[in-house]
Amino acid sequence: QVQLVESGGGLVQSGGSLRLSCATSGRAFSTYAMGWFRQAPGKEREFVATISWSGGSTYYTNSVKGRFTISRDNAKNTVYLQMNSLKPEDTATYYCAAGRGVVVATTAARYDYWGQGTQVTVSS
Repeated sequence: QVQLVESGGGLVQSGGSLRLSCATSGRAFSTYAMGWFRQAPGKEREFVATISWSGGSTYYTNSVKGRFTISRDNAKNTVYLQMNSLKPEDTATYYCAAGRGVVVATTAARYDYWGQGTQVTVSS
């Protein structure tokens, strides 16, 4: 069983930055693809970014390209999401997820474990 705990969310003004962290338990972290998703009120959960087990491959949804950076530290069993130039439309609950047997994945169904989420609110 893998447990994921997100942190780093909060309230920030438009144009500001936040860094989300996702700490995981379990020895197999370095073998999992990791992803970040978000869900705004009244909307479906959407893909944000994913990173391969080695960190060598990353992929982003178009709306965050050039603003968000996903990274991981396998020694610390942690994945990060650096968010710059935040916009009000980035407001959502952000979830990290771990996927076995995939290199990178953009669909929620490919992930096996999920965190509880951390709230990000961007004011205009």
